[in-house]
Amino acid sequence: MDPRRAFVNSVKRIVVKVGTAVVTRSDGRLALGRLGALCEQLKELNTQGYEVILVTSGAVGLGRQRLGYRRVANSSFSDLQKPQSELDGKACASVGQGSLMALYDTMFSQLDVTSSQLLVTDGLFRDAAFRKQLTDTVNSLLDLRVIPIFNENDAVSTRKAPYEDSSGIFWDNDSLAGLLALELKADLLVLLSDVEGLYSGPPSDPKSKLIHTYVPEKHQEEITFGDKSRLGRGGMTAKVNAAVCSAHAGTPVIITSGYATDNIIRVLQGEKIGTVFHKDAHLWSTVKEVSAHEMAVSARDSSRKLQALSSDERRKILLAIADALEANVSKIRHENEADVDEAELAGLEKPLVSRLTLKPEKISGLAKSLRMLADMEEPIGQILKKTELADKLILEKISCPLGVLLVIFESRPDALVQIAALAIRSGNGLLLKGGKEAKRSNAVLHKIITSAIPENVGGKLIGLVTSREEIPDLLKLDDVIDLVVPRGSNKLVSQIKESTKIPVLGHADGVCHVYVDKSANIDMAKQIVRDAKIDYPAACNAMETLLVHKDLVQNGGITELTAELRKEGVQLYGGPRACGLLSIPQASCFHNEYSSLACTVEIVDDVSAAIDHIHKHGSSHTDCIVTEDSEVANTFLRLVDSAAVFHNASTRFSDGARFGLGAEVGISTSRIHARGPVGVEGLLTNRWILRGSGHVVNGDRGITYTHEELPLNG
Repeated sequence: MDPRRAFVNSVKRIVVKVGTAVVTRSDGRLALGRLGALCEQLKELNTQGYEVILVTSGAVGLGRQRLGYRRVANSSFSDLQKPQSELDGKACASVGQGSLMALYDTMFSQLDVTSSQLLVTDGLFRDAAFRKQLTDTVNSLLDLRVIPIFNENDAVSTRKAPYEDSSGIFWDNDSLAGLLALELKADLLVLLSDVEGLYSGPPSDPKSKLIHTYVPEKHQEEITFGDKSRLGRGGMTAKVNAAVCSAHAGTPVIITSGYATDNIIRVLQGEKIGTVFHKDAHLWSTVKEVSAHEMAVSARDSSRKLQALSSDERRKILLAIADALEANVSKIRHENEADVDEAELAGLEKPLVSRLTLKPEKISGLAKSLRMLADMEEPIGQILKKTELADKLILEKISCPLGVLLVIFESRPDALVQIAALAIRSGNGLLLKGGKEAKRSNAVLHKIITSAIPENVGGKLIGLVTSREEIPDLLKLDDVIDLVVPRGSNKLVSQIKESTKIPVLGHADGVCHVYVDKSANIDMAKQIVRDAKIDYPAACNAMETLLVHKDLVQNGGITELTAELRKEGVQLYGGPRACGLLSIPQASCFHNEYSSLACTVEIVDDVSAAIDHIHKHGSSHTDCIVTEDSEVANTFLRLVDSAAVFHNASTRFSDGARFGLGAEVGISTSRIHARGPVGVEGLLTNRWILRGSGHVVNGDRGITYTHEELPLNG
């Protein structure tokens, strides 16, 4: 068993310390969202039977904010023009302590949890009687399921400069947390920071690596600390000192981010997040881990070897992978069925289980798409433009791979095959991170694919990232990774976009519309609407909203359309105009991706109203009009600003394979680089090749520019 998982399994009593940088925002105000998430996690642990003790910072900062406001409110305009003296830290602490505890009390009360306040100073711990009484009191509180909240009483601290004076038994809330963990015999100490854990250097440095397990003999000389905490006393240096002392005394410590909403829960589930400090860490057997940077560099190096192959050699790799998939159907099915069984036991939603399942026909379809991709025109090195700049000075614009792709996807193992095939065809290196629910399927598919790659390229062309904790490191590698493609939920795509400087290609939602115009052939409309919703409800190109022209209310067209959906078991929700007429529940909002047998129905006045609705509530993915009026159709096709716009065709056609792209790495709703289903072409960029005969600029003297376009094959 993983040593980390082994010791967290025995945790009963836990001390959590939250620092000032987590409690407050960059402007010094309280970060209420983070505090709320913290309280919800502690409530969950309390419910599960853990004994939870909280050590919190933030009182001085909160007091400074309140006193600063009060000083401004009580000052005249002339007073405010004078230099303002620094507010007394002890006065700030005195004011802030009450306010901070009132806030915790309010938040915990909303969660039906009782909390208590304990203010301490370092001098008190010199008294053995005090320490015994403190232990007895805390034990009584914990028996009553009360969460004790500790803070150093800076208001009466005897240290003259509490932010600088490191004398005493403890000298900040990090060391206080360590002392309490020891004194109260805690099984684990969690120190929440504003970064993911302890890095080998400043976290902002792309070369810094997250240290998962701290071994003093190995790391104490290697680490370069950055600046101290933005608002608190010591920053990471103080946390490491407290963690080392606590671990040495027998209490394991984990430093992790307090910005995430579930990190404490994940720590206690044994996930590999943050940095662990343990007295026996030096004894843990270590398996050499390939760092995110090393994996990305290996993929880039292998991609250059791939590009050096001939077009036919690259084609043969795809054909070999297709053959290998078909030869290993039973093995793939065995691993996939294990994933599906586990997902169903875990209560995964039916649409996600559907995406996860690899049936024999789906595997056969993947092999077919690989062969189609292999037979496509060679994409690399194509001359896109050829220009004579001057006599015997020829400029060519040619296609070339982007470099290294990082594709993060959720419960669709078939996506792994499609993406790998596109990367090989386009000459790109690839790093893949699939959802944990498909870990067995992804592993067997990755092994089959990389085994088919010749040794002169190497299996490291396609790296499989197996741990969620590696993603933050990968997203920092803008010097090696050239494009990130997240495939999954709105939350996943948004998180990725907020976490990296690397360009991101993808779509956050698939809110696709079908608008049935008054001139539509109703039988055709029924067929299209049924297919768009029923063919694969979990797909991002499935219809989520049906818009119907108002005239179809009078002639019964809307009744026929909704009856067709109801017959297939579709749950209907209505907009304000449709819900009363059709006697269906009102939709919570129009921007809703159900990904299941459900959709929204609304009535609109005309094509212009339909277009306005799509622009206001859609996701710029795929939208369709059903009409026999060519003028109305052309208006819709011209004005709807989506990646794919269809006339009299199901939204389900918005797919790389159906577009003849062979496969797709994803669907992009971006307006930069690639849009719609992204196949090989979307994974290419270009470079310029200039051929001359000793030409020099020399201030543009002695050269006559012609800028003549030349035939591409000339």
